[in-house]
Amino acid sequence: QVQLVESGGGLVQAGDSLRLSCVASGRALTGLYAMGWFRQAPGKEREFVGVISSSGGRESYATSVKGRFTVSRDDVKNTVYLQMNSLTPEDTAVYYCAADRTDYSDYRPRNLNEYDFWGQGTQVTVSS
Repeated sequence: QVQLVESGGGLVQAGDSLRLSCVASGRALTGLYAMGWFRQAPGKEREFVGVISSSGGRESYATSVKGRFTVSRDDVKNTVYLQMNSLTPEDTAVYYCAADRTDYSDYRPRNLNEYDFWGQGTQVTVSS
């Protein structure tokens, strides 16, 4: 079992930056888990934001955040980060991190159904 706890959300203004953290416990992430970030706005389905491979060498992003958001991981700290820059009100959502057990070091799943473990989410609100 892997437990995931997100933090770092809050209320910011358009154009600001935030960094979300996701701390894992129960298992080491190194080389075993691709780590994804998803978000869910009120009345909308949960959507893919970004993912980093288990090796840490490959990343993928949703078109809506590419160039503004960056996923990184520190396997020593068993922590994954989502750096969010140039935030807009459209980025307002609950942000979730998730872990996908994979044997493929560069695999970067975008489908939420592929993920095995989820955090409880952290709210990000961007005012205009």
